[in-house]
Amino acid sequence: MQGTPQPRATAASNQPGARAKAAGEDIWKNRTDKINAELFTLTYGSLVAQLVKDYEDYAEVNTQLDKMGYNIGTRLIEDFIAKSGLTKCGSFVETADVISKIGFKMYLGITPTITNISQDQKEFSLILEDNPLAEFVELPEDAVRDGLWYSNVLCGVLRGALEMVLLQVECNFVADVLRGDEVTEIRVRLVKVLDEEVPAADE
Repeated sequence: MQGTPQPRATAASNQPGARAKAAGEDIWKNRTDKINAELFTLTYGSLVAQLVKDYEDYAEVNTQLDKMGYNIGTRLIEDFIAKSGLTKCGSFVETADVISKIGFKMYLGITPTITNISQDQKEFSLILEDNPLAEFVELPEDAVRDGLWYSNVLCGVLRGALEMVLLQVECNFVADVLRGDEVTEIRVRLVKVLDEEVPAADE
């Protein structure tokens, strides 16, 4: 986050971006255990359906999905670092590159497009041309009307994982093809870089 400002551009066009893409492809092909995509999708769908039944409130379902994702993200980051061998990113734009080309590729087999990078380079969007969580899914009209973000677990995962590497972010869906939008877009904003703290001793 500190240092000389980088040009405003998607990192996909520069050499580090190309390296990140190659690394993501390598990890996906050679170092990632694959699961049946259809089974994964149906399992996630069952989870969302159960939350809707339990809470009967789509806003609360969004919150619960985010919480679940956050807990997953805080644990997933260790596996991610171990498999990718990555060191600290030099900027938030570089972080976006790693998320898109390595993180999403490693765990979901997709590479979202990075776009809409803010002038201060503290915000960016991820456009998901494919979303494995949403395969075979059609939302009921009331879910669309009342604001269900079906794949909100992804925002929680990003938030939890980045917090573990001392980046506090806000992460939200701003568009979803399941809700009739042209694209599926996640917006990520850097809130602050956290200080490294010594964990409190267990009592």
